[in-house]
Amino acid sequence: MGTLTGAALIVGVRLSVQPPAPPAAAQSPVDLVDNPSTPKPSGSAAAKKPAGKKTTAPAQNKSGLKDGTFKGKGSTNPYGTVQVTVKISDGKITAVDATYPLTGNSATINPVAIPKLKQETLQAQSAKVAAVSGATYTSQSYQESLQAALDSAKA
Repeated sequence: MGTLTGAALIVGVRLSVQPPAPPAAAQSPVDLVDNPSTPKPSGSAAAKKPAGKKTTAPAQNKSGLKDGTFKGKGSTNPYGTVQVTVKISDGKITAVDATYPLTGNSATINPVAIPKLKQETLQAQSAKVAAVSGATYTSQSYQESLQAALDSAKA
């Protein structure tokens, strides 16, 4: 009898617990690559250069990163794929964006974890960011994609 009562209490308590509500509206990812505020090189600029003139590469900054926008390879985990895009100006990471899954548990975990990872990236200026508690897979995928983006930004 005690076992049945205990089981009924557990089930009753379990049924009364509401899961956390998903975010009202997930922030749509910002595509830094197609950002209209970023000037895009025109194909005709090369044609306007005088023939016979050599152009020199811009001076390499201390960080060793080229200026521009770089997209890392998407890193897949059991819950989906995370892909990071970084914007580099004057050799510093000035903006970070990520695309990530928003279904199932990811809908409650990723919208909280990704902003923390972005903030830490801007502070650390590298891919060496600490994992967010409760978002281990997301953190690992974020770090892998961020490192790939930074590798492609190496001068």
